[in-house]
Amino acid sequence: MKKFIALLLAGVMTMSLLTACGGGNASETASDASEAESTENEGAGVSDTESEPEADINADAGEDGAETDAKTADAETDDAEGEADAQSEALSDGVLTVGTNAEFPPFEYVGDDGEPDGFDIALIKAIGEKLGVEVQVENMEFDSLVASIGSKVDVSIAGMTVTEERQKSVDFSEAYYEAVQYVILPEGSEIATAADLEGKAIGVQLGTTGDFIASDDIADSKVSQYNKGMDAVNDLINGKVDCVIIDKNPALVFASKFEGQLAAVDGAEFGFEPEEYAIAMPKGDAALAEQVNAALAEIKADGTFDKLVETYIEN
Repeated sequence: MKKFIALLLAGVMTMSLLTACGGGNASETASDASEAESTENEGAGVSDTESEPEADINADAGEDGAETDAKTADAETDDAEGEADAQSEALSDGVLTVGTNAEFPPFEYVGDDGEPDGFDIALIKAIGEKLGVEVQVENMEFDSLVASIGSKVDVSIAGMTVTEERQKSVDFSEAYYEAVQYVILPEGSEIATAADLEGKAIGVQLGTTGDFIASDDIADSKVSQYNKGMDAVNDLINGKVDCVIIDKNPALVFASKFEGQLAAVDGAEFGFEPEEYAIAMPKGDAALAEQVNAALAEIKADGTFDKLVETYIEN
């Protein structure tokens, strides 16, 4: 019996030892699991910490992009406003200085008050009114007008024909008048064709289209150049030249003034091509060209242009 009890006690102690050993392994396993979980959490924490700057960078990039877009939009707006407000320096002082040659009736001539007058002068003053500037007209030799633009004068209006040669030095407005050269002849002259002009003494106003035609296009011509068309006509009356080549309207004025002595013949009879008058302006001044053309368009649209034609040309 004692032996049986001793064996039973030994078995209980053995079970206790086994249980104790099993409990110790479970604790270690739980501890290991806890440490693993902690490690994972720490890893996740590092990941979260590292992802936060990335989110901030993306946010900053978005803000920077928005700011850049805003600056770009502002710059574009400023450029647009700058273009809208662009004004030529020629108008910045409130005065438009205009060069002309008042020897070309009815487009320009010296009026009764001693000042330049005529269709061109009235037209440029109407343009100045549209632009809100004062117009001052300077009378000078025709041949010096182009060289004076941008220095002595802002623009020039003088029955000036648009030519490729002049376009090398100045810009032109939209054309405002179409004309053709005429030939002024003594009453009863036998000159009737282009061939008849060859070898003749021809009077012209210096630097005009008539000058270019006589000097460049008519074979063997003997060209006399004058600063004033009237001087050429006087020499024609006095027999010093055989004819005068000049624009249609002044030709008709001179023929009317010396009716019975002179006749004005349409240049089409001599093969002359139509030409266009325009306002000459400084080369490259786009703002001035835009403003002058806009004013010219308004004058044509509101009837002012037609009234000037009726007043100065048709009458």
